[in-house]
Amino acid sequence: MDIRETTHPADSLIAQYAALEAHHTDCFEVAIDAVVALPAYITAFYCQPLFHAERLVLRLAARAPSSDADVAALAAGTATRFAVWEQTGRTDDQLLMTQRGGHTCSWLQAGEGVLRFGSVVVPVKGRGGRLTLGPVFHSLLGAHKIYSRALLAGAARRVAQL
Repeated sequence: MDIRETTHPADSLIAQYAALEAHHTDCFEVAIDAVVALPAYITAFYCQPLFHAERLVLRLAARAPSSDADVAALAAGTATRFAVWEQTGRTDDQLLMTQRGGHTCSWLQAGEGVLRFGSVVVPVKGRGGRLTLGPVFHSLLGAHKIYSRALLAGAARRVAQL
């Protein structure tokens, strides 16, 4: 499966962050042989085995339990909260979830022949008041990219099974 890192579309819900000082945004995409509706992509993404592991960590470490029923409510548009995230933007083909505290966002986009997943990392004020992402972010960026690709691949495989 060919997962590509690319620039986000200009009309994406994360485009607003890319223009801000010191913010990190990324976008990964995979071509698929189907038209996928956003609710199906949300379900495939958050109910895949790899994300189930993340949900377990969030339940234990952040005291933020979540269930497949919570995912179904988010996908259906009847809920706006899920685990540690709150929906801060949604269109017919995109979902933007912001983590409690507002330091990271996750973005999904489903469409004809493509699925996209992206992230936003919001900087904090460092010494001297300058905005920075900090050394922890930079040390984990490689792992983040690998994990993002794995999540998108897992969601694409799961969408194919729906």
